[in-house]
Amino acid sequence: MQFVARESGQIFSECWVEPVMPVGVPMPRRKENITRSKPILSAQTLIVSGIAWAIVALLFFLLFSSVMEPATVASEAPARPLWYSIGTYIFVWVANLAASILCLRNWGSPQIVSGRSVWLALGVGMLFYFIGDVLFFTWEIVWKLEPDVSLGDVCYLLSYICLGWGMILAVLSKRVNLEKWQWGVLGGIAAAGIALAVWLYIAPGAADVGTVEGVVEEAASTVSSAPEWIQTIDQQLSEFSDLIGLFYAVADVLLLIIASALLLAFWGGRFSQSWQMIAAATFSLYIADMWFKYADSYLENYQSGFLLEVFWVFSPILFGIGAVLEHRISTRNRSRQGRRRRGGASA
Repeated sequence: MQFVARESGQIFSECWVEPVMPVGVPMPRRKENITRSKPILSAQTLIVSGIAWAIVALLFFLLFSSVMEPATVASEAPARPLWYSIGTYIFVWVANLAASILCLRNWGSPQIVSGRSVWLALGVGMLFYFIGDVLFFTWEIVWKLEPDVSLGDVCYLLSYICLGWGMILAVLSKRVNLEKWQWGVLGGIAAAGIALAVWLYIAPGAADVGTVEGVVEEAASTVSSAPEWIQTIDQQLSEFSDLIGLFYAVADVLLLIIASALLLAFWGGRFSQSWQMIAAATFSLYIADMWFKYADSYLENYQSGFLLEVFWVFSPILFGIGAVLEHRISTRNRSRQGRRRRGGASA
């Protein structure tokens, strides 16, 4: 192909001339357009959403936990309104389900540094807790049953086992090497937890002794809409109430000890923030469980929904935040290593 240069009047041939680079000067690399899949929700958005959900839940408990409806029967005690009870369950459901999804996301990511099996156990544990809350809601709100043990407790037991196993795996992967004062702190926390559990779960409660007649009258005045086979299961499960209560006592103490070990083992370092959140989540679960056992044993005509039960909302939120922090740190760490390898190979 030819074209005419009008100014000079000469004819030139159009051709492509490769640029000649001086010897010793590296050739410039073309920029690679790497398309990376970006998450729908960023880590910052997820963390802020969790904090906002916790604040809204706290305000809900603060504003409405003291609202009581008058009793329709003279022998009954005032109860909290139905809309409030449903609201508390919604806060817990959303938090547990979101925490389970975030933990299972870490299990599905090969970049997680602390181990995928750890987050699989935590994610399944939070999922069991969510299912247990749904079953307990059905027992208490839908069917108007007041059981000592329900099918939800079976899911709670599985949840404790999975959460404990996941945190044990995390401690073992860290190869805990505590100093003497740290062992002392851990021993003090264990002793305090055991003493509190013995007082709440083993010692006789004041409310259990003096309110038998009131409980019988209340049970007689409450008409359940549950099917007969559900009522049969409810009666059969009530025989295991003492054994399940003992399991809760042991599980709460063990989780408290493991959480304290996590807090001491992961103190400092790049991955300390995520496991500090996990430890705080376990402390929140322990506070809510201990309060509920105390209120159920020592307070007459206790109605669930008290302010301290908001820690059942805080616990899964903190689990979810810990999962988000672990995912963000792990993915950033691997991406930096990948850039270093590419830079080293091109040098």
